[in-house]
Amino acid sequence: MKKQITIALIFLSCLSLNAQEANAKDVESIDSILAALYDVISGPAGEKRDWDRMKSLFIQEGRLMPSGQNAQTGEVGYRTWTVQQYIDQAGTNLEQNGFFEVEIARKVEEYGTIAHVFSTYESRRTLDDEKPFARGINSIQLLKGKDRWFIVSVFWMGESAQFPLPKRYLK
Repeated sequence: MKKQITIALIFLSCLSLNAQEANAKDVESIDSILAALYDVISGPAGEKRDWDRMKSLFIQEGRLMPSGQNAQTGEVGYRTWTVQQYIDQAGTNLEQNGFFEVEIARKVEEYGTIAHVFSTYESRRTLDDEKPFARGINSIQLLKGKDRWFIVSVFWMGESAQFPLPKRYLK
């Protein structure tokens, strides 16, 4: 038992929560960090996003990972981005075409310093769009530091005909 505790202490002493300075209101709770995440990626066409704010929500090694199934081949695939890669590869599209993603339901599991959130979303190009062009689930892993929450990863899958959103993940 002593050996296991020593190994755990050595492991934990190597970890450091280094992240860009964040607005304290953005990271004080699970509610606030999720609201900040959805807010920072959302906006009308032609509006720049605050990508520094986005980076401040994540641990330094944070990841964003879209996944899904190819409708033609049936193969499951995924992509892994650092936060900067996400900004570089998806940011321009969000800014040029307009994008508003809103959370419509949430399931949270929390233990000690970790939390897992299934956040069901709807995506629209404008706030006035009657129907979303996409829906899905963001699987978000969070870490509670000394005085704030951090996003560790966002792993998501969009809804499809083969995988409609289950009622338990809707309000």
